[in-house]
This record gives sequence, C-alpha cells and structure tokens, in this order.
Amino acid sequence: MKILIRGGRVIDPDTKLDQIRDVLLEDGKIARVGEKLKEKADTVLNAKGCWVMPGFIDMHVHLRDPGLTWKEDIESGSKAAARGGFTTIVAMPNTKPVMDSPDRIDYVTVKARSCAPIHVLQAGAATKGQKGQELADIEGMAAHGIPAISEDGKSVMNSKLCREAMLAAAKCGIPFLDHCEDADLAAGGCVNEDENSRKSGLPGISNAAEDAIAARDALLAAETGVHLHLCHCSTRNSAVLLKLAKLAGVSISGEVCPHHFTLCSDDMVPGDTNYKMNPPLRTREDVEALRQALHDDVFEVISTDHAPHTTEEKSTTMRKAPFGIVGLETAAALTYTELVETEILTPMQMAEKMSGNPARILNLTGRGSLAEGKEADVVILDPREEYVIDAKKFVSRGRNTPFNGRKVKGKIRATICGGKIVYRDEE
Repeated sequence: MKILIRGGRVIDPDTKLDQIRDVLLEDGKIARVGEKLKEKADTVLNAKGCWVMPGFIDMHVHLRDPGLTWKEDIESGSKAAARGGFTTIVAMPNTKPVMDSPDRIDYVTVKARSCAPIHVLQAGAATKGQKGQELADIEGMAAHGIPAISEDGKSVMNSKLCREAMLAAAKCGIPFLDHCEDADLAAGGCVNEDENSRKSGLPGISNAAEDAIAARDALLAAETGVHLHLCHCSTRNSAVLLKLAKLAGVSISGEVCPHHFTLCSDDMVPGDTNYKMNPPLRTREDVEALRQALHDDVFEVISTDHAPHTTEEKSTTMRKAPFGIVGLETAAALTYTELVETEILTPMQMAEKMSGNPARILNLTGRGSLAEGKEADVVILDPREEYVIDAKKFVSRGRNTPFNGRKVKGKIRATICGGKIVYRDEE
C-alpha cells in the first residue's frame, strides 16, 4: 500500500525540515521525502496549502475503559483522537478497576488492537487501586508495555511511597507522569481561588495546591533519577519551578493543555459546568505566564487531558459536577489559533510540542518524525480553514467542552496511522 502526499509544507521536528515536499508512505513506513516525487501510489493526497507533520501524540487521555464506558471507551476515544490528528494516545489508569496490574494492561492492549484505528498506550498506576498505600506492580506492567506510570486524578501524598514509585519507574526506564495536587490544600474546591470564587461563594483551589507537589516531586526526581513529567500545568509558578529544576539538572518536562493556555477564570460562564476542570482555570496572569513559557520551550508538550462525561453528569451545580472537559477534537485548532497564528509558537514548535517531544519523553523511537524509515504516522492540517467548533459533530461520546460555538482556524484534513488513512475530512 503506497500513499503519496503531494505538495504540502513538511514540518518535521526530528530532521528540522520545513519545506514544500512530497512524502511517500509505503508498507507502514516513511519511504521517501523529496521534491516532486515520480513514484506511483495507490492513493494520492493533495496537501497544497496544508502542513504535513508527524502524527500528534497525546500523553494525557482518559478513555474511561474499563468500567466507565458510558462516558467513553477505547473505540470511541481513539476515533475521536484520529479526527483530531492524533496517531498515538496514552490512557490514564484511573479506570474501574484501576490499571495497576499486567493483566489489566493486557485488556487495553488486546481491545485496542481489535477496534482502535490508532496506537493506544496504557499508563500504569503508581499504587494499587490508586489508594496511595502500597506500590502497584510497576515492573510487571512495564514488561507488558506501559510507557509510563501515573497516579493521575490525584497525587501520591505519601512522600516515601512516591519516592519508591519513582525509583521503580527509573529502574524500568519509564517516566513518571505527575498530577500535582496537594489533597489537603485542594479539598472541597471546585474553581480557582481568586476574586471570582469569592464573588460567587464557591470554594477555591489555590495555586499552592499544585505548586507544592510540583516542588516536592522535582526534589524527589532529582534523588531518584526518574524522568518526571508534570501534567496539565496551570500556574505561573509551575513554569518557574520547571525552569529552576532544569537548571539544577533534574530530568523533568511539563505539559500545558489548550484550556489552560486559552481561558482564564474571568472567561467562565456562571453555572456552566463545562468550565469546571482540574486543575481549574486560573487568572489571566497565569495564562500569560504559561504562554510565555510555551514560547520559551520551558514547557515542551501540549496535551489534552481529554476527560469525557455525560451531559447528565455535567447537568448539576458547580460544586457537584465532575471535573473535566473533552479535548481530542479541538486541541490542534486551539493550538494553531491561540499560539501559532498569534506568533507565540512557530509551526515547528507546534510540531515539537504535539509530536516530537512526546515521542522523545515516552521513548517512542519510531514516532514523532517524518524521517525516512520511521513509522508512517502523519497528520495533514489546513491552517487556512476557519470554522466553528460544533460539539454535536464530535466523535467522542463526551460533549463537555467550553469551546462549543468558538471560531477557530486549523482543520485536520487527514490522519494516517501505520500507513493507513484512519481519518479524512470530507467537507
């Protein structure tokens, strides 16, 4: 099976190529990248005016499978990812039951092979049942293919146990994906602690709830040698801490989600629980600090924290509604609109943060690249296309987004995974 992508702007974070080129895919690999290739192909895709990049890699997705599949499952979530330009996603372990043993990892692996159009990787929990009392079988899960461990949804509050989990991950050569939240500081909060929360009478979550654990875990990572990846950073001090830790020689990276670099607490619509997420939307000053740190490459990754819930679950009060929004089908357009078109990021930085850097952090050596011989995971994005986000068109079962009705630019025209077209925009 040969696919020829003709005349697109090839943006490759691996080789640093940024030129108009043709790309030939053959037998699931990048066969050739060059000018006006003459090879015949089974399928020719006209990419004139579009960007051709390595398939996006999302390090932070909730697929709700097993146990919560009325919200999402592996099939619906992976198809939503394909529509969003993602060819690899990492599912978080806070399912029911928790992903804390090799046999449970195997469940996801086997099911994904049968129904997912893209690569689905399952992160393992750091502790059994995510209860924070004893280590999960990290070595056993690593042998069954987990790319990372994470306690996502909470932090491992016992510092000694967290250190032991990091040591185990370091031994296995996998990163620790860190949800930074001091449970005592955040307890009961549902929005950011600021003037808006005080006016509305809602309990707030302070920046310190995130920053305290980020600082603690950076120190633990320095001792253990694990690669620490800070998930869904939302505060200005998270950028400061990350920069300082890097200067101190800590193996550490961090991600920002589109909702945190786009929206602040001033943008929230009172009573609309689609604006409720964890960590919460912070102040405008925090947003500007995150944008600057993305520009400066302090933050290397853009992830979604895709967290689907049903309309019924979200149709309650801010205090009672679950945290989280969907993001797989809006991330590329929000990144282009908010960061690239505004010249905060270059097109190459977008490719680095959504593909190249995640591949490097997760040790996915064949992905995040358009170099010849690498996996044929490719996304074609049209930066000229302006459209309005319509949650009713989502492939995801979740419709819980604060971006419904928002005008954006940057549309996914095609997603190719393993040399197969797994999504093609027909409009």
